[in-house]
Amino acid sequence: MKGHTKQEEMKEEMKITRVGRACSITGLTVLMMAATASATTITYNTNGSGTHFVSSGTLVLNNSSGVGATLTFIPNVGSSTGVPSNVDFGDFLLACPTCTTQAGGTGSFFNAFSFDLQITDTTDGATGLFVGSSTGGQVFSDLSGLTINWVPLILGPGTTNASGGSFGSTFFTTTTFTGLAAPNSGTPPGDTTVQGFVGSNAVPEPTTLVLSGGGLFGLLILRRRKKSSAE
Repeated sequence: MKGHTKQEEMKEEMKITRVGRACSITGLTVLMMAATASATTITYNTNGSGTHFVSSGTLVLNNSSGVGATLTFIPNVGSSTGVPSNVDFGDFLLACPTCTTQAGGTGSFFNAFSFDLQITDTTDGATGLFVGSSTGGQVFSDLSGLTINWVPLILGPGTTNASGGSFGSTFFTTTTFTGLAAPNSGTPPGDTTVQGFVGSNAVPEPTTLVLSGGGLFGLLILRRRKKSSAE
């Protein structure tokens, strides 16, 4: 090495070693933080009294014309899930026992309707409503013209769109709309799951944490390269 004594070289190596150890500790801390973040659990349900078809106040909606048909909501009575996670808020079951296919011409019709879906966050002690609206539509055994549009699209964090309590750092989201399956489609037949997502703004993004640790490691590599080029 030009212009450096053996003692200076040893000191430089010791500095690099210390930085490397610091990066290793940082990396381990990052992984531990990410693991802790992903272990956060939220418990929720959708079987509160606020969940119902607005017109009837019940979980069952009858057709308005044609052969007999029903649309029934089956709530989620309680789930615990990690955060962040995809979640289900319950299921709609569309049944029309005497409907034929479109080609057969025997079907049913539902008028426009509204549906309140109450989310109860038992972990944080908060509730909120996803309000669904549908223009109604024709139903055959192989066709469903029913679509439900949801507002708002997010409950929480804090008191955002809360009807009671505070969601704290937790937030629930739903899809913009739910298209209902035909009576003879799906498993079980006529079943459609209302899908959503639960997250927390208090959970560090694992990607961000890893990038931070990676940045320190990158500085160590850069320093090694500069040292090598000077030799």
